[in-house]
Amino acid sequence: MEQKMLHIEGTVENVLFKNESNGYIVFDLDAGGELITVVGELGEVADGESLILEGNYVTHKRFGTQFRAEYCEQKLPDTAVNIEKYLSSGVIKGIGSKIAERIVNVFGDRTLEIIEKEPHRLSEIKGISPARCKSIAEEAKKIFSLKMVTSYLAQYEIKFSFAMKAYLKYGADTIDMIKMNPYLLCDDSVELDFKRADTIAYDLSIERNSDKRIIAGIKYILKANTACGHSCLPLDFLSSKTVSVLNISESDFYRSYDNAVEECELFEYIKNEREYVYLPEYYNAEKFIADRINVLKDFTTPEEYDFAGLIEEEEKKHNIKYEDLQKKAISSAVSEGLMILTGGPGTGKTTTLKAIISVFEKKGLKVVLTAPTGRAAKRMADLTGYEAKTIHRLLEITFDSGNKYRFVHNENNPLACDVVVIDEMSMVDVLLFDSLLRALRPNCKIIMTGDSDQLPSVGAGNVLRDLIESRAVTVVRLTEIFRQARQSCIVTNAHRIVSGEYPDLSRKDSDFFFFKRDIPENAVRLILELANKRLPEAYHYSPFDDIQILSPSKKGTLGTVELNRVLQNEINPPDKSKPEHNSIIYTFRLGDKVMQTKNNYDIVWKRGSEQGTGIFNGDIGRITGINKSEMSAVIDFDGRTAEYSFEQLSQVELAYAVTVHKSQGCEFEAVIMPVQRGFEKLNYRNLLYTAVTRAKKLLILIGNESVIQNMVDNNRRTRRYTCLKNMLTEKNICFENKKKRENLGIIEFLEVKERKER
Repeated sequence: MEQKMLHIEGTVENVLFKNESNGYIVFDLDAGGELITVVGELGEVADGESLILEGNYVTHKRFGTQFRAEYCEQKLPDTAVNIEKYLSSGVIKGIGSKIAERIVNVFGDRTLEIIEKEPHRLSEIKGISPARCKSIAEEAKKIFSLKMVTSYLAQYEIKFSFAMKAYLKYGADTIDMIKMNPYLLCDDSVELDFKRADTIAYDLSIERNSDKRIIAGIKYILKANTACGHSCLPLDFLSSKTVSVLNISESDFYRSYDNAVEECELFEYIKNEREYVYLPEYYNAEKFIADRINVLKDFTTPEEYDFAGLIEEEEKKHNIKYEDLQKKAISSAVSEGLMILTGGPGTGKTTTLKAIISVFEKKGLKVVLTAPTGRAAKRMADLTGYEAKTIHRLLEITFDSGNKYRFVHNENNPLACDVVVIDEMSMVDVLLFDSLLRALRPNCKIIMTGDSDQLPSVGAGNVLRDLIESRAVTVVRLTEIFRQARQSCIVTNAHRIVSGEYPDLSRKDSDFFFFKRDIPENAVRLILELANKRLPEAYHYSPFDDIQILSPSKKGTLGTVELNRVLQNEINPPDKSKPEHNSIIYTFRLGDKVMQTKNNYDIVWKRGSEQGTGIFNGDIGRITGINKSEMSAVIDFDGRTAEYSFEQLSQVELAYAVTVHKSQGCEFEAVIMPVQRGFEKLNYRNLLYTAVTRAKKLLILIGNESVIQNMVDNNRRTRRYTCLKNMLTEKNICFENKKKRENLGIIEFLEVKERKER
């Protein structure tokens, strides 16, 4: 049950601590003679201010009782004494304690009114020159404007962080902009939820069928669907959904939609005589990828060179014999410079990749290796023996004046490399691939490796599959399972699954085991026993570092939420020596295994003397510290330690059990997966295949054999709306069909226009 918020009022007596980057502040509040310590992310607060606060009392281990404020309404001081204290705090640059005293002595209770409305009069004060007067006026304007924005949004229970983002975007005009169109708060600069903005709009009597509301609603629905992997949506589906969610008419929808397309707030692409609608960043990304791939093909014309000698040298050097498809991959990579290397486990992708890198280096080319996640990059480095970085680290993150992240390397500052090798390409979403391509020189060779039979990326798009199916890029698919790999039932069963054959569940002497458990509670008991006792004793596997439980879903008895609760109590039980923090879903405990669930470009991490920013979706770590007095936790992500505020822990979840989707790009010594009824919507072939291929040495399936067979039979791939494949193939239509295509485009446009008018 949610705790009811308390209401207190008072004057700021003394600011004890503040963090400029996130607005976190600690201060003493004089509430009618009682001194209360207040903490919270409240932004700029200064001595002498009058505040109205909502929140709850919390007990601090070191500092005792504090008031944790969630919302704050600020009132500037209105008495000479408090105004002098306020100005003396340094809240306005250029005014110190002595100048503050002189100003208040002249203007008294009207001091702040004078500074705000008649700042030129400050030149009447001894020691304030006209230039200094102007500087103070500019600083004061920022303070007053931000406080007005904060106060205005506080009445809708909107936190300081959103007010600050809005102010950084719109400055002194923020409130006027909000009143004209509160849905501006939903854009990428502020990121307020549409429903919160809709509440403000209702209060401002904005019509429910206004363009600004409907366009914002369309963007909200498109944005929500990018989280499901769709880079665009069919117009007919989008229309139906928007009409339902916003409770408007179809004619209202099309009126606003057409206006948005005309103003380039939305983009439309026609595929197979059906219209698809994009947010600008996703349309621009897919269009750029398609255009750049074709430019790269022009720059990387095949070299007329016999690579047989170089390949033979590699075979002698490593005492190895490459099979024909491996030789083809090496030759294609070096001669064409734009290639996809794919294939299932045990088919020699790593061996082939090492040869490709070696040949490039012999030709004197600078090669960089990258992957979408930290674990994938580390695995790539371990397997190839070459340094590998995440794509984010390779592109380097920085922040603009609005505190929004951007990459250092782009079209204007490309990476200094001749070849880039991208591993786990199935995990790369459309926006990330767009950013990487923008950072490459037109003559840079690109080698992509990945398994298109695995699940697609967590982010929007289906880049690897679209590239393969478009045939716009040379693809070499390795199919031969090498002798050593054939000894593994994990490998052989993975290939059986992807081919539509049932895995062999009868073996009890290999690395692939099946335990029949039809009742969920019995399956849970076996998972606990295996993870915490049997596997550690038999194989010396660590429940934290080596064993990973995978589940198709978050929900249910065998979903990750419930499994994490029981696994935590079994593997890392509560103890007086282990501090804890209770969040909405989980209790986080010292030593817990956790996973980051969204990209956070702001978090600072350290590894020895090295320092960087950014912890990303899917990164797995261990909690190495919980400081209740500081309301923070420290998490170690494979040697990178990062400090989280308790509020930031909302981006983290326990990771003793994770979904199959979240496990992409990772490999674990041992994988345990429940396969029972109840996950019907998620029971399909490439999810099972992805789970099986996460295991390096041991895989255990627990559940019902018929469920496994149903998963193999169900070859329904994760459906994603994207037009990248068509954009790529459009470029490959021969010249004599160009005019026909243009005419067809005109006909389609007229038909669409006519339908909309009807």
